[in-house]
Amino acid sequence: MNRLYGGIEAGGTKFVCMIAAGPDRVVEEKRFPTTRPDETIRQVNSFFTPYAQRRELAAVGIASFGPLDLNPVSSTYGYITTSPKIEWNYVDLHGSVARELDLPVAFDTDVNAAAFGEHYWTAGNDSLDPFVYMTVGTGIGMGVLANGLPVHGLVHTEAGHFVIPHDRQKDPFPGICPYHGDCLEGLASGPAINSRWGKNAEALPDSHPAWELEAEYIAQALINLIYAYSPKRIVLGGGVSQHAGLHVAVRQKVQQGLNGYIQSPVLLKAIDDYIVPPSLGNRSGVLGAIAMAIDLVKS
Repeated sequence: MNRLYGGIEAGGTKFVCMIAAGPDRVVEEKRFPTTRPDETIRQVNSFFTPYAQRRELAAVGIASFGPLDLNPVSSTYGYITTSPKIEWNYVDLHGSVARELDLPVAFDTDVNAAAFGEHYWTAGNDSLDPFVYMTVGTGIGMGVLANGLPVHGLVHTEAGHFVIPHDRQKDPFPGICPYHGDCLEGLASGPAINSRWGKNAEALPDSHPAWELEAEYIAQALINLIYAYSPKRIVLGGGVSQHAGLHVAVRQKVQQGLNGYIQSPVLLKAIDDYIVPPSLGNRSGVLGAIAMAIDLVKS
């Protein structure tokens, strides 16, 4: 039997745990709410322990909400650090799983993992490097892959907190980010939509002015990413991005904003295949964690 791998998508509201060898061979999957760290991590380890004891697992990947410490030589490597979820601050998520299961464990942000998974499981992925994944939901995150690997640096990319143009006459909403107010996440995340309009995104009709504004903010961020990284594909995921017509509006605004400056036929004539929804649907994060686990033991 081919070896199996464990994947963990650690989200701020829910955890997804999976045993799989790939998108087409999922053995078991479980979802449960994110509660206290001790309680949640106990559920994670309980899910994987039978497979680990039977030596069916080769490795586990963790795709986690952050911010995270991704420096392997740091004393707090594998920790969630200064999360808005205060009770999760400085929780050793990587170590708690690795010690309990006694397995190699790959660790990265949820968006980096989603980017890695979308890239890893896409046919002809070598032609799609650099590669960007943007998620718009409870928060806004960006994962960037270059030379097949997630981009790390001082910490990890935090492009969800881009400072973008904010026309306060058109949109007087001050933003909800506790650090920056009207950064991208403060203006365009799901909670920002709810705070501005008094309803969740899924409750707003297609004709609501929220969607024009949302497309504008997302497009501004993607234009900056195109200028900075020149990616060969951008995947736009997350719950908010699932609104009908949003991808189309974003593509149009990206083309308008670039105004022909980037002379690429992809941007000029094939943008429908350039800014795309996730090919893995709502499993990008956890299947990205599976891909990271596979890559960890192959490397």
